[in-house]
Amino acid sequence: MKLLWTKEALIRLQEIEEYISRDNPIVAIEFVDKLISAAETITANPEKGRIVPELSLENIRELLFRNYRIVYLIKKNSFNILTVFEGHQLLKKEEIFKSKN
Repeated sequence: MKLLWTKEALIRLQEIEEYISRDNPIVAIEFVDKLISAAETITANPEKGRIVPELSLENIRELLFRNYRIVYLIKKNSFNILTVFEGHQLLKKEEIFKSKN
């Protein structure tokens, strides 16, 4: 099955990289690469992540990677990474439903 990244998720990755690169650009690139690799693990086991507590929908799950939440949508033939954000924040539902369209 395909793993697709929404525009929202790609923007969030870029923001994460830019923030970390203020201190160390090399570490920023490595961290985002690891974050992407963690997201790619869901293709082997789609239900690996937990159901997002703010939504309680079976097909929208999240994978926790360090202090980040990787939120994804399970579809029939693909997985869509909807957003990535710091774990201490609550999910902004408008970002998820905007990304699904």
